[in-house]
Amino acid sequence: MTPPLVVLVGPPGAGKSTVGALLAERLGAGYRDTDADIEAGAGKPIPEIFIDQGEPHFRELERRAVRAAVESHPGVLSLGGGAIMDEGTRALLAGLPVVFLDVQLADAVRRVGLDAPRPLLAVNPRQRWRELMEARRPRYTEVARAVVGTDGRTPEEVAEAVLDALQLHTPPEAGTPAADAAAPGAPGREEHP
Repeated sequence: MTPPLVVLVGPPGAGKSTVGALLAERLGAGYRDTDADIEAGAGKPIPEIFIDQGEPHFRELERRAVRAAVESHPGVLSLGGGAIMDEGTRALLAGLPVVFLDVQLADAVRRVGLDAPRPLLAVNPRQRWRELMEARRPRYTEVARAVVGTDGRTPEEVAEAVLDALQLHTPPEAGTPAADAAAPGAPGREEHP
């Protein structure tokens, strides 16, 4: 089993999907989103799963999707916002390169709007988002190896911050100008004993 290169967690509006796709591209790896896995397996969108079968059924599907992805996906992985509330999921994430993408309410609203079909935010979305974050923030930080704030940053800047936090910058390919500039003894390169 090869663990994921990066696991992104965070609330709705943090940019997990956008940043995850950028990271996968930069790392030359695959990208997987457990919410998309759940929808594909159920054959319907998550809001319909909540309505038709209820939240407990959805959470069971989510537990299975996260376990399957962590055990089989060696690339970049994004988890649904509430996945970390499950104790078994938190145990599964222990020791993995998990990054909590932290976002404030104003940026979350700007990015996704709180009128989007999100079942847990259906009534009084701003207040509910705050309540969810109060409950989830300690869990996000518990599983995270790094916390990256997304406020005021472009997705590209957030992706770069994730790479920095996990020290995942891939070395430039040999023979390229970037590799030549980074080589020991290259002109302009400082060396420290």
